[in-house]
Amino acid sequence: MDVTEVHGTVAHGFEPVSDAFRHNFAQGAEVGAGLTVYRHGEQVVDLWGGLADLDTGRPWERDTIAPLASTTKTFAAGALLLLVERGQVDLDAPVAAYWPEFAQGGKGGITVRVLLSHRAGLTSMEARPVTWEDLRDWTPITDTLAAATPEWPPGTAHGYHGVTFGHLTGEIVRRVAGTSLGEFFAREIAAPLGGLDCYLRVPDGELSRIATMVVPEAEQVMLGMEVPELAGMVHALNDPTTLTYRSMFGSVAIGWDTTNDPSTYQVESPSMDGVASAPSLARYYAALIGEVDGVRLLSPRLMDQARRSHGDGIDEILRVRTSWGLGFALPGGPMWPAPEEIAGLFGHSGASGSFAFADPERGLAFAYVPNRGSELLEGGDFRVRGLIEALYEGRR
Repeated sequence: MDVTEVHGTVAHGFEPVSDAFRHNFAQGAEVGAGLTVYRHGEQVVDLWGGLADLDTGRPWERDTIAPLASTTKTFAAGALLLLVERGQVDLDAPVAAYWPEFAQGGKGGITVRVLLSHRAGLTSMEARPVTWEDLRDWTPITDTLAAATPEWPPGTAHGYHGVTFGHLTGEIVRRVAGTSLGEFFAREIAAPLGGLDCYLRVPDGELSRIATMVVPEAEQVMLGMEVPELAGMVHALNDPTTLTYRSMFGSVAIGWDTTNDPSTYQVESPSMDGVASAPSLARYYAALIGEVDGVRLLSPRLMDQARRSHGDGIDEILRVRTSWGLGFALPGGPMWPAPEEIAGLFGHSGASGSFAFADPERGLAFAYVPNRGSELLEGGDFRVRGLIEALYEGRR
């Protein structure tokens, strides 16, 4: 099979997106990838191509699922916001109202809103770096977070909770819903939308559909790290004394080379190890901002809060400018791959290269899922930037 062959459909007016998608393959930037766009609840772009497994030659199919890395966090955010939508969780109530043990270490005043917006200061698991067994058992991680002391006065600054966000939000869901985050997402979000191929724990029968990730070579990563805007982050990641290092590399004991280990996806790791297909990821985002086959997940009023900036400026962890809503990244800074001048968007990127976002004003929902990892820590590389530029041709 020609790895640059692209399949799928594109509605009239979206042809530039198809051209950009094909261009990425033609430039040798992709191994395999899927791209889906919804507009006003209807699918208008559905493309896929290349190889799901470079070694075996397995082709990428429309329903191929692939690791999302940090884009996973938006499944956890959506689940918690659904409980807010239903009146079971109050954004401005203390987290300890739902998770009493969380009040330890002077955290009794941290609200759900502060937690969702990466302002709680609970970024490091250095006291007990995460292991596979901890992910399997869940509670060792949440017990550690409940006992932790914030790295800064909560609510006074924002910093990416890269390793901890999924368990912090997921434990509230577990306490309120009485079931695991993954089970809640599958039952209350994935199932009503027709059985989304979006997983916080991949069922055994679906493991064979996961694309094999191709990690960028060291030279490519070094080039990515030479982006001038990322200098602060790169310096901090290479200094074990920094909070950045302690919150990222120092918080994980299982290594960062387990991407293609099936056991990685057989536990709930809602900060970084979710899996999805592009059509299902786009459908999820479309249902956050409008009806999809009669199903809408969140009201416009709540989504307006979720996409309002709660923290903007230099990120305490990433050491670059970021902007955070409620569980979603917002336009601003080098980690955001869409044009910053297009306001009102919300989404998330991942080191796997994945990116998803929604644009309520234009009714757009976008999902890009590749299997060649990004040279950048949290994704947002040139491949996805070109796709988004093409999407907005004539639509700004």
